[in-house]
Amino acid sequence: MPRVGLIVNDGKDLALSTADAIEARFTAAGHGVVRVSSSGGMVGFANPDQHLRTQGYRACVPGSFASDLSLAIVLGGDGTVLSAARMTAPIGVPILTINTGHLGFLAEAYLDQLDAVIEQLLAGDWSIEERTMLVVSVMRGEQRRWEVLCLNEMALHREPLTSMCHFEVAIGRHAPVDIAADGVILATPTGSTAYALSAGGPVITPDCAVLQLTPIAAHSLASRALVFSDSEPVTIFPATPERLMMVVDGSAGCYIWPEDRVLIRRSDDPVRFVRLADHEFFQVLRNKLGWGLPHVAKPG
Repeated sequence: MPRVGLIVNDGKDLALSTADAIEARFTAAGHGVVRVSSSGGMVGFANPDQHLRTQGYRACVPGSFASDLSLAIVLGGDGTVLSAARMTAPIGVPILTINTGHLGFLAEAYLDQLDAVIEQLLAGDWSIEERTMLVVSVMRGEQRRWEVLCLNEMALHREPLTSMCHFEVAIGRHAPVDIAADGVILATPTGSTAYALSAGGPVITPDCAVLQLTPIAAHSLASRALVFSDSEPVTIFPATPERLMMVVDGSAGCYIWPEDRVLIRRSDDPVRFVRLADHEFFQVLRNKLGWGLPHVAKPG
């Protein structure tokens, strides 16, 4: 019997009722359905007074999920998609994202298309697009103190955010550089349209095998966003005596102390998005962020 997964934001009534309808349709078609809460991928923020999350990133995979799932359907907003990516990427299960939230930048389908989407899935008429994910590890000496998968970005800054500090950044084999700024963002191409965009970084199309380092409010005219190969691991040393706050994908993080370092590398396990049609990235930019829209009417 073929099996599909359902990853549901169970804090939203609309997502729950939609999950019931989808489960009924797939069960009637002879599929097994494995349903889990998206909270399993919400790592949250580590309490500095307690033990940190020393488990590896695979700890987010639900015990009921396995690589034999044909796909997992995700019901929620962009935050739910970020959570679902951590739950499925390590076992290679592709995800179809149906938006029941607000912006839905990462959504593939919407509720008014639900019947047609289910028919297309049952017919096997879909493809897969892989997106880069990062492994973000907090190291103290050789000890891993905290680790999580990241789809959008890792941001490291001081509390409060408006206080400048220094970061020593080493990219692969290259000589370390010092950045004086309120913080730094390391983003994937997917994350280039999120926090990094707001900090002045460029938009990067998802098919580019690169990462982006963007300072937050840099205290230098020479500090600008840097784009480089994603085959290069990145190590960030907090060159400041105070603790820093690290935030990953806006929903996970922990404190970084002067004796720590943050190690970021491309994951061997990309997230696999189900595509029901050709994915036109520029059209998504236009519809969601207004890219390329004319400010005045052009002459006929």
